[in-house]
Amino acid sequence: MNSTASERQPLIQSLAAQPGAAAGAVIPPAETKQPTKLGPLEITRSTRYGILAGIWAATFLSSLNTTLVATLLPSISSEFNKSHQAHWLGTAYLLATCTFTPLYGRLCNVMGRRGANQTAVFFAALGTIACGLSGNMETLIAARFLGGLGGGGIFTTATIITSDMYSLRSRGLTQGISSVFNSLGMGLGGPLGGYISDRFGWRWAFLIQLPLFVISFILTSINLHYVTPGKGKSARDVLKRIDYGGSFTLLGSVLSILIFLSNHFSEEQPWSSPAVFVPVILAIVFAVAFVVFELCIAPEPVLAPRLLKERIPVLVGMSNFLVATCNFTVMYNFPTWFQTVLLTSASEAGAHLIPNGVSISLGSLFAGWIMHQTGRYKRLNLIFGLFPFVAAILISLMREDSPPAQLWLSIIPLGFGNAVVLQTMLIALLAHLPESSMAVGTGFGQLFRGIGQVGGVAISAAVFQSVLTSELRKRITGIGSEEMITNIRHSATLVARLPPDLQRAARDSYAISLRVVFLMAAGSTFLAYIVRLPIPDKPLERTRPRSTSYGAVSSAHSAPTHANETESSIDNDGPHASDDDEDAIPPLRTRGPRPRRLSTYESSDGGMDLESDTIGGSARADSHR
Repeated sequence: MNSTASERQPLIQSLAAQPGAAAGAVIPPAETKQPTKLGPLEITRSTRYGILAGIWAATFLSSLNTTLVATLLPSISSEFNKSHQAHWLGTAYLLATCTFTPLYGRLCNVMGRRGANQTAVFFAALGTIACGLSGNMETLIAARFLGGLGGGGIFTTATIITSDMYSLRSRGLTQGISSVFNSLGMGLGGPLGGYISDRFGWRWAFLIQLPLFVISFILTSINLHYVTPGKGKSARDVLKRIDYGGSFTLLGSVLSILIFLSNHFSEEQPWSSPAVFVPVILAIVFAVAFVVFELCIAPEPVLAPRLLKERIPVLVGMSNFLVATCNFTVMYNFPTWFQTVLLTSASEAGAHLIPNGVSISLGSLFAGWIMHQTGRYKRLNLIFGLFPFVAAILISLMREDSPPAQLWLSIIPLGFGNAVVLQTMLIALLAHLPESSMAVGTGFGQLFRGIGQVGGVAISAAVFQSVLTSELRKRITGIGSEEMITNIRHSATLVARLPPDLQRAARDSYAISLRVVFLMAAGSTFLAYIVRLPIPDKPLERTRPRSTSYGAVSSAHSAPTHANETESSIDNDGPHASDDDEDAIPPLRTRGPRPRRLSTYESSDGGMDLESDTIGGSARADSHR
């Protein structure tokens, strides 16, 4: 007696195998059968949750590292006596994230979902370990850049994987939950860094992360094996489409600007110095080269020129830049206020960021839930988009004698409002783009957000150092004043050890400098609110059609009617099954346009699909064949 049909076995084939089946029924030989390979919508709930746990653990750590150094800066810079260079610890990480994040969309096509994600996790873990073992400021900055190479990839691959498994409307809620881990890491980075630094030393703030990186790697290795359809392009063809020139020139341009800001404002070198005017010239040259690459050379440009002609992507990009500038301006300078004006410890200064972390998590979850329930996003933006402006003004008004409620709660509207804005802007961008532009449009918005993060740290550091130097020179004069001013600028922890008269001058100078920085953040977020006003509301799709399982297809049954209909089945665990397999029924083809597959990183020209017929989600060779 033949076995009965399994849950996933085709019913017609099972009936044909029973006694009395119709004559001429073809029963494929048992040895040609391969296990059905499941698509991202067919995997079990436990597998999906295992995938999410793995990518969210890495997302948490990546977010943690973006703000971890905010409370470590005084300890690290004082140990190396280079407080004026401390901002590089933030900008190096964010610069790498901004520049290399777009490349991971392509790596997902070449290496597969799992391979690209685990590559990002590897670089992030390696950079984090190197930070903990660094012996000087230069090595630490380089290690932060290495960690940023992986940190940005973690965000990108997590977004792609989440988009595979959920529809656009459901993704609003799922991305909201994902942003809880993202926001929790970003919010806890400062407090956790300060706590560990005070008790165990700043190096352990990096080294203690290693176990979570290992857990993330193991979870994705076990669970991330679903199949994604592709276009049949080879890995070489995909690699050729990566915008190497655009990425390099973008890196060169932004890095040159950062060097200029550091040399002119932090190092106080004059315009006539080659260390100042040469970076300016290089920044212009690299910027022009970047435009040339994007307009004329790159087959898949990092910054899609055609989107610069479309209103919604441009407005979203501008908003992302200004919101990120505000967010990182406050988060990298808020703990410094408590350490230099109130003279608190690093752990206490970091603890004042905890309300921000909680509010960011709640704001992300709230925005995702509301969009999932209503299918709308504009009203959320109009109401909560002003919260960060109010918060920045409240923060700028803080004084040494301010009540505890103002010191602890002023930052809450900033985190909640920015979380809502970033969530709604992502969904608004996707809702207004056709399938052919979803991938490049998402990268477009993320690029502006990344540049805003770098700018928030670098520009605020330049403004802060410039105002601080001016204020210190007003208050500290006489013999040896310049040396004392330099020492105060280079070591923030020195303020607490100064004689009373000098300490008063230093605290007042820091307070005024930081107030200017916070007002700059307020202006940035207010401009972002104005920019977002013209973005219209649009109903979100409720569901995405469920696809069939992508297994091996018999060549006799899957021969396409037209050459351009040929598709490959890309597997997260290996290449195609053999052409002799007949265990899976090929998906039916209908005339007319393909159903829209709401994956963030997919385009109609195959540029962001998984293109290889032998490389899948993990790019691992099928060891069972």
